[in-house]
Amino acid sequence: MTQRRTTVVAAAEKAGLLLGERNAIGARLPGRLLKAAKDKAGLEGTTEVVEYALAKLALEDDFGPRLVARKGKARRDLDLEF
Repeated sequence: MTQRRTTVVAAAEKAGLLLGERNAIGARLPGRLLKAAKDKAGLEGTTEVVEYALAKLALEDDFGPRLVARKGKARRDLDLEF
């Protein structure tokens, strides 16, 4: 398991996202997309790559949007000189 995948899976486990009933899903995906995702993640099984992708999405932080939302929030008189 790659370090990135190990970290994502560990975080998903810690967050309780991998507990409980397992559900079956069905999807029609372009073969190239699935192969590229498997290759990038170093995975062979479709279930593994879907679980990893969903864990990454579920754990994704919202730093970017939150940062942009803060635009103009700092006081104008704030001294930023070092």
